[in-house]
Amino acid sequence: MAKKLIELVNVTKKFDGETVVDNLNLYINQNEFITLLGPSGCGKTTTLRMIGGFETPDSGDIILEGVKINDYPPFRRPINTVFQRYALFPHLNVFENVAYGLRNYHVQEPELTQRVMEALKMVNLEGFEKRKVDSLSGGQQQRVAIARATVIRPRILLLDEPLAALDLKLRQAMQYELKEMQRRLGITFIYVTHDQEEALTMSDTVVVMNKGLIQQIGHPRDIYNEPKNRFVCNFIGQSNIFDGVVMEDHKVRFCNQVFSYEEEGFAPGEEVDVVVRPEDFDVCPKEKAQLIAPVLKVIFKGIHFEITVDILGRQVLVHEYEEVKVGDMVGIKVDPYEIHLMKKAHE
Repeated sequence: MAKKLIELVNVTKKFDGETVVDNLNLYINQNEFITLLGPSGCGKTTTLRMIGGFETPDSGDIILEGVKINDYPPFRRPINTVFQRYALFPHLNVFENVAYGLRNYHVQEPELTQRVMEALKMVNLEGFEKRKVDSLSGGQQQRVAIARATVIRPRILLLDEPLAALDLKLRQAMQYELKEMQRRLGITFIYVTHDQEEALTMSDTVVVMNKGLIQQIGHPRDIYNEPKNRFVCNFIGQSNIFDGVVMEDHKVRFCNQVFSYEEEGFAPGEEVDVVVRPEDFDVCPKEKAQLIAPVLKVIFKGIHFEITVDILGRQVLVHEYEEVKVGDMVGIKVDPYEIHLMKKAHE
C-alpha cells in the first residue's frame, strides 16, 4: 500500500487580493511521479513553491509525514528544486555546479566524484565536467540543473517545467530519462508542466488545474479516456463534444442518431455532454455507417490523416490512416466503449 508523504489541506494563496490557489486539497505518495498540469496562471507553480517553502499559504496546512511544515524554510525540508531558469553558478564549472550540494553536506572523495559522474551520465553530459556553464546551450544548462538537484538524493524533487528549453527529440529522451531516474532513485517527483503529452507520458498521477482549482486527479489513462468536465476534455488532447440526451440505459442520442454506450450512472432523459476522441471514430463503408458526412479538410500528420467532416453543420475531427479526398462522402461509426458521457456542464 502506498505511503502518504505530503498532504495539502485547504491550502489557499492570494497575490494582491487575487486568489491563485483556492482551497486546494491534495496528497502525494512516497515514490510517486505526480504532475501538476494546467494553463499559465492556473496555480500549479504557486502550489509547487508552497511545497518547496518559497511561498507560505495564506490559509491551510502543508503536512510532511504528519508534521505541519508551513513555516519551515526551504533548507529545513527534504526537498530540492529544479527551477525553470536553471539558477546555476556562473563562476563554477559543470562538475562543481553538480557537486555544490554534496560539498555542503560534507560528502568526501571518492564518493563525491563518483556521484557527480553518475549524475552527469544520467543527463548525457559525460565529458562536460570542466566546461563553464555559460558556454553551454540552454538545454545543456537545464540538464546540469537536473543533475545538481538529483545528486544529493532528496526525498522529494520539485521540477518547474524543466524541459521547456530542450528541442523535441532531446525533450522526449529526457522524459524517459527522468522517469527512469525517479524509479531508480526512489525519489518522489512533483512536476509542473503545461505540456499535456509530457504529463501523460511521465506521470503516475496527473492533477489537472484551472483557475486555482483542481479539475481532476487520476492516472494519465483515466484523465485522457474519462475526463470529468469540458475543461479537462478540451485541455487534454483533441475532443469532439456533442450535446446528447440519454434515451434509456446504455442508449444516448446525439447527431440525430441513437448510439450505444457502456458507462453507468446516467438516467433516461438526462442531458449529457458526449465525448468522442478523433481517433475513436472509424471511417467505414457507407452501408455499415452510423453517420455519413462530407469531407471538408484533410491534413497529413505523419502517422495519420486529420480529417474534418461536416455533421449537421458542425465541423468534427476524425483521425484516419487511409487517405480520403476533400469532397468525399465518408461513412463513420463509433463503438460503444469509445463513447464517454459527462454530466452536463452548466456554465
